[in-house]
Amino acid sequence: MTAATHTYRISLTWTGNAGTGTSHYRAYQRDHTMTAPGKPAIAGSSDPAFRGDPSRWNPEEMLLASISSCHQLWYLSLCAQAGVIVTAYEDSATAEMIEDAEHGGHFVSALLQPKVTLRAGSDLVLAEQLHVTAHHKCFIANSVNFPITCAPNLVVEPAAT
Repeated sequence: MTAATHTYRISLTWTGNAGTGTSHYRAYQRDHTMTAPGKPAIAGSSDPAFRGDPSRWNPEEMLLASISSCHQLWYLSLCAQAGVIVTAYEDSATAEMIEDAEHGGHFVSALLQPKVTLRAGSDLVLAEQLHVTAHHKCFIANSVNFPITCAPNLVVEPAAT
């Protein structure tokens, strides 16, 4: 595979000026909107622990969602190429971030827990191995500096009678 460079662009607009800008820490909202050409806007804020709006996505959730989504997309592609038929995929991912006074905070781990439903007769050993391959190929996993664990639950559909 030859090297290729991809460029991504988004626009972010702060919408949280409550009238006095950032005159003090409690004077403004953390709300913002992220857009990209041709896509719906994403309503963002900070984590509620940092005075954010709990009804909006925060950067920490978006990072975890990116990790989970990238893994899923690689996994489905690898399964399709290998002849492993996936009929359903859902993930309950978690991540842990630690705050510290010097650096503000950093993620220390993420756990993907995909529940994958496979067509009857699927190769379970190969299906499990493809999660390892997906992790090694995931663009986002390759870009972060904390460990990501994948603990898949593989379920096989009952054979048709």
